[in-house]
Formats: sequence, structure tokens, C-alpha cells
Amino acid sequence: MSKQSPKLLHASGKRKRAIARAILMPSETHSVRINGVALAHYGNLLTRARVSEPILIAGPVAQRYSIRVAAVGGGSMSQADAARLAIGRALASIDGKTRQALLEYDRQLIVADVRRKESAKPNHHGQARAAVQKSYR
Repeated sequence: MSKQSPKLLHASGKRKRAIARAILMPSETHSVRINGVALAHYGNLLTRARVSEPILIAGPVAQRYSIRVAAVGGGSMSQADAARLAIGRALASIDGKTRQALLEYDRQLIVADVRRKESAKPNHHGQARAAVQKSYR
């Protein structure tokens, strides 16, 4: 009895204020779209490179799926990192070999970065930690 791949794979990723949801669909024509835009035309060169990392590492496993990502909130780089995490998690759920390859390359492809921006403190003019200026003369 052969093991069949699931129809759809869902995964999500977060980075700062950005949230991305990825859907992998089995398809002969491999395509990657982020917010309705093809990966070749998405963002700048750096954001395209970040998003394509898990796809390149997974190799032939990723070529069997069409990937759709919806990213909201945050900035462009945070959305790219959230999309990268969502795609990495979805590909890691396919098999253990792909998961191990992703972990060895970069742990951030499967485990979220939980750091957030520190909130501003009162009487500090927008800064979270900078000391208030003092004058003794």
C-alpha cells in the first residue's frame, strides 16, 4: 500500500507584526505566489531570496507543489520572513528528511523568532530605553 500525499498542506508563520499563511497544493506546474504576486516579481532581490530559501533547500519535494502565501501586517521584510517560515513549516510537514535539511540550514525556517519591538516608555520621547537627558548647570 503506497503512502499518498495530502491534498492540501496549511502552515502559518509570524515575524514581529507580520503573519503569513501558506497553502501547498499538489501540482505539476510549480508556482509560488505571495499576496497574488509571482515570486519572480515580489518585493526586492533580498526579500525574494529570503522567501525562496526553503524552496531551494527542499529541492524536488517542493517542485511537486504550487505554493500560495497570504501575508498581512508588519513591514515588507517581516512579511518576507513570515512567508519564509510558513513555507518552511509546510514543507517540513511533508517528510522528516526535508525537515532535517531545513533545520540544518537555518533553524528560523521552522522555529519562529519570538522577539518583538519593545514598547515606548513614558517621558522618553518615543524611545524604549534611551536615558532622559540631564543637565546640572
